[in-house]
Amino acid sequence: MSTTELDTTVQQNDVQLTQHTVATTLGPIAVAEAGSGPVLVMLHGGGPGASGVSNYHQNLAALATRFRVILPDQPGFGGSYRPDEAALDARSITQITVDALFQTLDSLGIDRFNLLGNSLGGAAAIAMAQSQPERISGLVLMAPGGGWLPFGPTPTEGQKEMFRYYNSGGPSEKKMANFIRTMVFDHKQFGAEVIKARYEASLDDSHIEFYHRYNAAFAKRHGMDPLWRELHKIKAPTLLLWGRDDRTITLDGAQIMLKNIRNVQLHVFGDCGHWVQLERAREFERLVGDFLADLA
Repeated sequence: MSTTELDTTVQQNDVQLTQHTVATTLGPIAVAEAGSGPVLVMLHGGGPGASGVSNYHQNLAALATRFRVILPDQPGFGGSYRPDEAALDARSITQITVDALFQTLDSLGIDRFNLLGNSLGGAAAIAMAQSQPERISGLVLMAPGGGWLPFGPTPTEGQKEMFRYYNSGGPSEKKMANFIRTMVFDHKQFGAEVIKARYEASLDDSHIEFYHRYNAAFAKRHGMDPLWRELHKIKAPTLLLWGRDDRTITLDGAQIMLKNIRNVQLHVFGDCGHWVQLERAREFERLVGDFLADLA
């Protein structure tokens, strides 16, 4: 049975964050939350050093005025447990994450909620909306994995940079700068301070060990789960957000999602890469807030 342990309360960008550790049958899941109102669960991407707070801290001041924002660290990332090789052989990282996150939300007493996911977190969001569609009020997907079919060659440029980061001599600030340059349209927005913070977050030994297992598991499974096969199972109104210049999960692959999700709309940002929530933060916050508010 899942239990929740209250850890700490901290300030992040003038927003009060409450941090929990939630015990699940798979392992502990770290969760931060802020604000009040309808629940909005936000799932981070799968880059080195990613976590719920690191991916979305700059958006909290706006979104926490409208929602109870829940920021879990997915298995393998941040303060959450690291799946071992046997677990990754038995199930994909997306299947593991869906199980852990539903247990976490049940423990927090959250039944119905809005759900947002980017990249790897977008794959988890799709799978959650497919497996328990009655619980999802509204769905926001930012260049999500799994629901996308690329027209160009794979792995993409961004996927190659993620693989290289922990290989070929291990992590460095220079490699993190290259990674960020590939993730965004205009890397000049993100200076040395951002690079250093993300680099330092990537150095946890247990996360590095997990990342090698995670990349090996992806290779064995020939990529992400083919969630595009069951997009019709998504019942929630869905907003797709995409950078036109995304070099990681490219815009051309969105067509299958537009065709197969019943209630769907797409907003495309020019001069924007894979990190919409950072590169176009104010527009992202307005679009997400207004879209979900209209569903209430």
